[in-house]
Amino acid sequence: MSEAQKLHVKKGDKVVVLSGKDKGKEGKIVEALPKKGKVVVEGVNKVKRHTKPSQKAPQGGIIVKEAPVASSKVMLVCPACSKPTRIKKSQLASGAYARACKKCGEVIDKDK
Repeated sequence: MSEAQKLHVKKGDKVVVLSGKDKGKEGKIVEALPKKGKVVVEGVNKVKRHTKPSQKAPQGGIIVKEAPVASSKVMLVCPACSKPTRIKKSQLASGAYARACKKCGEVIDKDK
């Protein structure tokens, strides 16, 4: 398996889809998969799974769930200016680096 790549988005980030059947849709990242370079976005790239009856799902049937999307196909939506934006690294007063919006300059990672 390939080495994990650094993703520009994190779990909980609001993103917009740039291409594909769900182009233009916005959603929150439910799961980040750095080893595959993919993310699972809420309400985007829905697929149908045909499942056999099991202990977990005694009824079986067709289950609709979100499938992973390539991280390069999503762009972060800035929480401050609500626009899709790229990310720049800005140095905080403590000396640590945090993600910041390229358009308005607002720091995205408030928790650090």
